Amino acid sequence: MKPVKQTEAVNPRTLDIDERPTHEMISLMLKEDEQIVSGIASAIPSIAAAIDQIYNRWLRGGRVFVVGAGTSGRIGMLDAVELGPTFSVDPNRWIAIIAGGKEAMYQPLEENEDDEKKVREELKGYNITDDDALIGITASGSTPFVMSAIRYGNEKQALTISISNNEKTDVSSISHIGIEAVAGPEVIRGSTRLKAGTTQKMILNMISNGVMIKAGKVYQNEMVDMKLINKKLEYRAVSIIGKLAGIDEQKAQLLLNDNENNLKHALFVSLTEGTKEEAVSYLAQADQHLKKAIQLFYENQK
Repeated sequence: MKPVKQTEAVNPRTLDIDERPTHEMISLMLKEDEQIVSGIASAIPSIAAAIDQIYNRWLRGGRVFVVGAGTSGRIGMLDAVELGPTFSVDPNRWIAIIAGGKEAMYQPLEENEDDEKKVREELKGYNITDDDALIGITASGSTPFVMSAIRYGNEKQALTISISNNEKTDVSSISHIGIEAVAGPEVIRGSTRLKAGTTQKMILNMISNGVMIKAGKVYQNEMVDMKLINKKLEYRAVSIIGKLAGIDEQKAQLLLNDNENNLKHALFVSLTEGTKEEAVSYLAQADQHLKKAIQLFYENQK
């Protein structure tokens, strides 16, 4: 008989949660959430390895596919769609696939998590290569939809990474990197949209932001590759230029206008006193990494 998975185990600390006053109920939920941090902390080496290996492929023009079912799939979709406005990531480079299709974002179509053929058919359309990475998310560590995706990624020599919430999971055994973040039994038995879902969201945030930071889309701790698609983001861009270059808002706005609303170009010009042409040239030499481009500029001034 197989041992009970942590995600399906009975939590002895919450057996009376249905009898507790509201304040105690949510306090208990918060107390249980403390286990999330330790669960993720033990997985840091695997998370770091995933970031480094994805980044190596990213430099070669590789893509990232994030595959999940139910809550896991929705979390993967949420992380992927936000990379566009935040980091100007082409939606064809960080792609989320959820069991049941995009309709499953809004409707419970969890019956699709057992469909092993559909995900292979969908992945075939992307012509996956060894430049790509595939991240499979499954709380249990054995969801057929995700297992099938990982196997397909392996067949295509892609980097395969799994995120699960149990120990020694099936999906880890077939992935190049198995990230296992165990946060203990759920407050409500088996409801993995709780602690397990939160760990998955945090780990995906770490992976996507880690890759973007290494790709030079962050300078110090500022987002410098945003799509300025609304007034809030344009104001943030002006604020970033003003803060980093030590100039007032009016000058920062003029710099942004002069550089066709390209924040990286405006920052390069303001921080180096170089030209727009030099901004384009040095950023190209540095694979669009702003800090490296500035360093190259100063090295060439010696």
